[in-house]
Formats: sequence, structure tokens, C-alpha cells
Amino acid sequence: MASDSDDSLPPSGRFTRFRKLAGLSMQVGTDVLKSGAKRLTGGSSEMLSKGAAEKLVSTLGELKGAAMKLGQVLSMDPDLVTPEVRQVLARLQNQAPSMSYERVASVVRQELGAPPEEVFREFSRQPMAAASLGQVHSAVLHDGGGAAVKVQYPGIAESLSHDMENLGLVVKTVSKASRLMDGSAYFQEFRDELLLELDYRREAALAEEFSRAVSPLEDLCVPAIRSQWSTGRVLTMELLPGLPLKDWVTTQPSNEERFRVARQLIRATYGPFFGAERIHADPHPGNFMVMPDGRLGVLDFGSIKRFSPRFVEANRRMLLQALRMESMDVLGLSLEAGFTVELPGAEAAELIREVLHIAGRPMRQSPYDYATCEIPRDMRNHFSRNAARFLKVKPPPEAVMFFRATGGLAQNLRLIGARGDFRGVYLEMAERFG
Repeated sequence: MASDSDDSLPPSGRFTRFRKLAGLSMQVGTDVLKSGAKRLTGGSSEMLSKGAAEKLVSTLGELKGAAMKLGQVLSMDPDLVTPEVRQVLARLQNQAPSMSYERVASVVRQELGAPPEEVFREFSRQPMAAASLGQVHSAVLHDGGGAAVKVQYPGIAESLSHDMENLGLVVKTVSKASRLMDGSAYFQEFRDELLLELDYRREAALAEEFSRAVSPLEDLCVPAIRSQWSTGRVLTMELLPGLPLKDWVTTQPSNEERFRVARQLIRATYGPFFGAERIHADPHPGNFMVMPDGRLGVLDFGSIKRFSPRFVEANRRMLLQALRMESMDVLGLSLEAGFTVELPGAEAAELIREVLHIAGRPMRQSPYDYATCEIPRDMRNHFSRNAARFLKVKPPPEAVMFFRATGGLAQNLRLIGARGDFRGVYLEMAERFG
């Protein structure tokens, strides 16, 4: 049996995790400053060196939890780093340092009453994927069915709680210093959603709800939950064949294939949002499987977010009017969605209208080429130029997970780089589930 000091487990002490992150921040920050100086003198344009990226992956992968989720977000943005560095960061999507098999067997025994070799006909000692809260092993059930078994890291609940306490102190300090920068409600939304991911029984129920939500879309696939072999810290589900999206894009698929998969990603995001008021809010490319039969498999259901009807309806009307190129009361629709505005109406409307103009390019141009898409970069620049004014246009807390989902969708579509009639895809979703 592995000892309590097993290096494969995330360090759980609050001070230890804070110290590791602080040290990492200093090292990476120094690297970014050096890169900035090189850019100013006409040297390298990269923001992060490969060496710093390796350190980032090593530390965040060891910490797992919220820290690793942050690294996954960074790995999805092609504007921040070079392709070589992004390849290093991509390891955080499902290749974190794994816990020992002895630890895995211990958790399975505690949760299912017997070691993996007895619970399953076959159980791989090596993980298929190691992620932020647990790692996944392939298995064969006694009835012969293939299964993916997600086993939670021992101590991750405590580690995640400490991460949230450390981050909460930062948010609290900033919020007290400036009423305009009060992010308490958004942090609470993020914290609550993240801590809920620790409950695999909840995730099993969400997977079944999401499966029903996407059932009208036959080109999508949600793995069946094997409830008999699932508990609070072990989740067993159907094993889907195929390649994760991040690996599939390296096989040089044709534009026709890339458009098909890009369309499926849009359907997987907006279909359940408009049809069942739910969205998959953890959209990194390790969570989507391109299957041999042409379907897109959707994985990992800890971050399925349910929205208020008014938020969904306001967004649907906004999307429809943008697609139909109709005049739009952007401020009125934003207020209906739950935004609060502390700017003069015309000024707020101008800010929001530019956001929609940038995000709406695939909805106005047909065909649209995501290979040359600059939406994330231009959106970031728009927010940077108008940061002080945007602090006075505040979305509702539930929008945090919506922006996480749609922002990740945009990055995945750019990763795929397909060209085609995306306007028609978005229009189908808005009209079909209206």
C-alpha cells in the first residue's frame, strides 16, 4: 500500500498549496517579463518559454484541483503561447501525474466493497486519463461490457477547499478595496459549482439529465452510467470508442470532416442550452470524443449548469435577431438576461453591441473560416480597452458558467479550423429549440 506521502497525490495543506503556487507565479512571471522585454526589442514574440511551460505543467499537474483547471483554460488559448508551448500545456487536459495503482485500488475497495480485480472482470492498472479531480481507468464488466471508471483522488476535497479559501481571500481583499471590482457573487458561483463536482453521484444524475437533453440530436452520444458500480467517489460509465478531440485534430482530417465535428460541438453546446436550460461548462478538448461511427461523444458531467428560463430566453432572442440581422435592443435584452448596468444607457449599449458584433462574425458571414478566426483576440482587446467601463456592466452570476462554456466552444472551433456555413448551424439551434 502506498504511504501517505505518495507523490502521486495532490498536496492538501492550505499553506503548502499556496506556497507552491506563489513560487510558480514568481518563476512564470519572471519568464513573461523577460519575454516582454524581448518583444519590445524585436526578439521572440512568445509570452511563455517552453521551460516555463514545463514548470507550469509539472506544478499544476501535481496540485490538481482548481489549479489544474486553470492550466487547462490556459492550454486552450492559441494567442497566449506558441504551438510548441501549447503542446506542452495541453498535457494538463488529461495527462496529469497519475496516482499509484495501490491508491486507486484502495479507493475502489472503500467505495465498492472489493478490489478492482473482483469488482470488474478486467481493470487496467494504467489510467486512460488523469485529470483535475480524479483519474480514469478502462475496465470490462462481468457482463462483458466495456467501462470507463473514474476514481477520485484521495484528499482532493480538502485540497480543493483550500484552493477556494486562498482564492476567496484574494477576491475578498479586492472587493473591499473597490466596490466596482466586487467579484464576490461570481466567485461564489464558481466556488459552489466546482465543489459540487466532487460528488460523483451528482455527476451521474447530471449525465443522465444531459443525455435526455441531447437525445433529439442523434449525432451526439452520452455514455450510459453504470449505477451499480458508481458511488460518491467512483463513477463507472460506458466506454466510448474513438479519439479525444485534441488527438483527432492531429490526424489531418478533411474540411468536410472538420466542419461535421465543429457543427456537432455547436449542437452539443446550444442544443441542451435552448432545449433544456443546461450547458456543458467544462469544454476542454479532452472532454469530447470523435467516434468511428461519426457521432461526437461528450464526457465529464461534473460541470453541467442549469440556467434560469429568463437567461436562456433572452440569449435565444439575441442570437435569433443577430442571425436574422434584425435591429436589436441590446440593452433591453441584457437587462432581461439579468445584467445590471451602472452606465448611461447609450454608453452601455455601445459596449455590449461591440461584444455581439465581434462574437457574431460566424453568424453574419457565410461561409466562415474558423482557421483564421480572431474573435478571442479581438474580444480580449475590446475588454482591455474598456476595462473601467465594463466594471459597470455586470452580468448575473449564472453567466459565469455560460461564458466558460461558450468561450471554450470558440477555442475548440478555432482548434478544429473548419470552413463552412456556421450561420446555418446556429440558426438551426435557435429555431429548433425555441
